[in-house]
Amino acid sequence: MAAQCVTKVELTVSCENLLDKDIGSKSDPLCVLLTSSPDSQWYELERTEKVQNCLNPKFAKKFVIDYYFEMVQKLRFGIYDIDNKTIDLSDDDFLGQLECTLGQIVSSKKLTRPLVLKNNSPAGKGTITISAEEIKDNRVVNFEVEARKLDNKDFFGKSDPYLEFYKQTETGWQLAHRTEVVKNNLNPTWRPFRIPLQSLCGGDMEKPIKVECYDYDNDGSHDLIGLFETTMTRLKDASRTSPAEFECINSKKKQKKKGYKNSGVVSVKLCQVVKEFTFLDYIMGGSQINFTVAIDFTGSNGNPKSPQSLHFISPQGVNEYLSAIWSVGNVVQDYDSDKMFPAFGFGAQIPPTWQVSHEFPLNFNPANPFCAGVEGVVEAYRICLPQIKLFGPTNFSPIINHVACFAKQALQQTTASQYFVLLIITDGVITDMDETRSAIVNASRLPMSIIIVGVGDADFSAMEFLDGDNGFLRSQTGELAMRDIVQFVPFRQFKNAPREALAKSVLAEVPVQLVDFFNTMKLSPPNSTNPAPNPSGAI
Repeated sequence: MAAQCVTKVELTVSCENLLDKDIGSKSDPLCVLLTSSPDSQWYELERTEKVQNCLNPKFAKKFVIDYYFEMVQKLRFGIYDIDNKTIDLSDDDFLGQLECTLGQIVSSKKLTRPLVLKNNSPAGKGTITISAEEIKDNRVVNFEVEARKLDNKDFFGKSDPYLEFYKQTETGWQLAHRTEVVKNNLNPTWRPFRIPLQSLCGGDMEKPIKVECYDYDNDGSHDLIGLFETTMTRLKDASRTSPAEFECINSKKKQKKKGYKNSGVVSVKLCQVVKEFTFLDYIMGGSQINFTVAIDFTGSNGNPKSPQSLHFISPQGVNEYLSAIWSVGNVVQDYDSDKMFPAFGFGAQIPPTWQVSHEFPLNFNPANPFCAGVEGVVEAYRICLPQIKLFGPTNFSPIINHVACFAKQALQQTTASQYFVLLIITDGVITDMDETRSAIVNASRLPMSIIIVGVGDADFSAMEFLDGDNGFLRSQTGELAMRDIVQFVPFRQFKNAPREALAKSVLAEVPVQLVDFFNTMKLSPPNSTNPAPNPSGAI
């Protein structure tokens, strides 16, 4: 009998006294969370954001984990100094790690331990603190916030302000959310954002909330502009009829300056508490996930007849492309009722004209590119391979735009009936990067996620740029993506791992992306009797 998830747990991570690996500045730390499988292999689950120039980081991104009482869930928290854009951590400085179990964290509620290096020697004086909180509440708070007349902290230009929201806990203030930085602006308007009510105030509408406004500096010495404290009740009530306004107070400046009023005013235009549908609400309510496969047939893969080629099918009947299809497809197909999957190739010369195509059906039937289940996709790939000529270049935008057309049609529905997942399996660098960026920005406004699996040993640093962990993409015209929809994983990390490990890694963000999109668009599950969250239905 399968283990039953007891609850979901939110983990908040911070560190102190990290090793300083940078010359002329401080380390730029990131925390990666790994879990151990039954065969004692470690696999990455998630990463936090990178904190620039900081030896005492408080990571804003939370780790949300299913907690099983009857299982020993081994976790490893690794801290790295990130100095490049590659997704591979092996070329980044290692600052220390902690191995423990989820049970130890949950029973401690707040666990502080020294960081150790890979040989178990101390990582200097570095420590890591992990706080755990059960997620009991699926309400979120939608915010729209701006500020005016903020103090100028810069000699050249104007302040680059951002906000941090803190929740009060038994052990002090805990970071709940960090906004983006608005460059060179004393009257900033931040992008709309949402914070889980649990993260912001533990569901207690009267619990104090602290908001700090900072001027961002590249060297990590961010200047406090000012702060204020409030509660959810005050925020919600005050913003109901007009913006709720709060004076940013800088206590040091107040002590020194006679007649000091404030260091600017933060205006909360919208503070709306809504109950969100969960991933299972949508799936059990009839939402369908449509799975599309796109395979890279460019010449850099090598001649499929050569054992050195990434398309060479071994005597055991496998290669990295097939492994990726099986791994991801076996999971996704359970959420698609008809299990008919469109499968395409790109970057090859195809018969009979031998023109290069970047979105040809593997079965060569444009009117019906569907394959029956994962087995059908695999069979179509095997039959297609000897009939085409590998060529190039490596263009992603045509296939992304192709799937986006269907996602756009689905958006015309009044319920959350369809969501699209595009799996791109590729061996190298994207040729049409500008067009791909624009295609992803467009797709970010649609019910769609993009999974990229990199096969082979190429440099995949460009994929890190598409994966929005370090901020949202912009198109050629400067248009900002609505959300992060790309997840990239290099297959080489999972070569000797069980098939489920790759699927778990590449699909980890899809439920969050699906929920985020449908809730933002206020779309209910098709069979739901409850209306979608909306302003009039705010709690």
